[in-house]
Amino acid sequence: MIDDLTVAVAVFNRMRTPDKVARALGSRGLPAARELVESLPENEISEAALTSQKLKSRDIGACFIGESSYPRLLLANRRAPAILFTWGNQGLLSRPGLGMCGSRHVSARGIAAAQACGNEVAVHDLVVISGYARGVDTETHLAALGSGGCTVIVLAEGILHFKQKRSFSGVDFDPSRICVVSQFPPGQAWNVGAAMTRNRVIVGLGKALVVIEAGETGGTLNAGLEALKVAKPVLALEFSDDATPEGNRILHAAGAIPIRGRVELARVLDQVVQTPPQDPIDSEQLSLL
Repeated sequence: MIDDLTVAVAVFNRMRTPDKVARALGSRGLPAARELVESLPENEISEAALTSQKLKSRDIGACFIGESSYPRLLLANRRAPAILFTWGNQGLLSRPGLGMCGSRHVSARGIAAAQACGNEVAVHDLVVISGYARGVDTETHLAALGSGGCTVIVLAEGILHFKQKRSFSGVDFDPSRICVVSQFPPGQAWNVGAAMTRNRVIVGLGKALVVIEAGETGGTLNAGLEALKVAKPVLALEFSDDATPEGNRILHAAGAIPIRGRVELARVLDQVVQTPPQDPIDSEQLSLL
């Protein structure tokens, strides 16, 4: 019998993109994937098995939609990926957490805010969920790990491209406190479109989205607007003077909750902690805190 990981790779080798995989499998997940793979020629199965061995050698697994291990919050996304490749503690995907995003070209003020927010989330025993880009993403992961917390790294590329960055050398890169996740074919390289698609998973996995610095265009702003569109609370920082980033202002006007400091963030996180892991958060209640 073909193992689950080989099935996952074979499906991606044939379908190529997360959206095509999702359409092919629907909500049936692994059973539908097995049916698809049974019709494939032997050479495709053999090719998938070789990639599967590479994944296993790096302790990488796969999670299918419909399985108990698949994160339920992500199911609210109508374009939820049908297969996730993971490294580390897969259980973190179902723990309460907050998505965090911001610019790669973050200001010094933004870096300090990202560190403070990542620390505060970890102190509240919530998982930090972010991408793996330089700037805000990196700072939030480092703050979580440095505070003894946990983090989910959502890749904009295939998981075979993942490696620990030099900037993480000063923290304990403990796989029990980290989950790396990718919705893309294992060998796919980074591209802009994948980065935008990746943001949907960051939004979907979190009970809310924290925006540190957003430009007036770009992926961070789009992530915030996407979260608001699906009624996910967005907490966008508001600086004490005229230095609030333009994208944050746009999000505030669209319904994001302004966060003016660590005390306000802590009050909001208290409510997040009290909300059951699989339950949505009421944005209006948060805005009244």
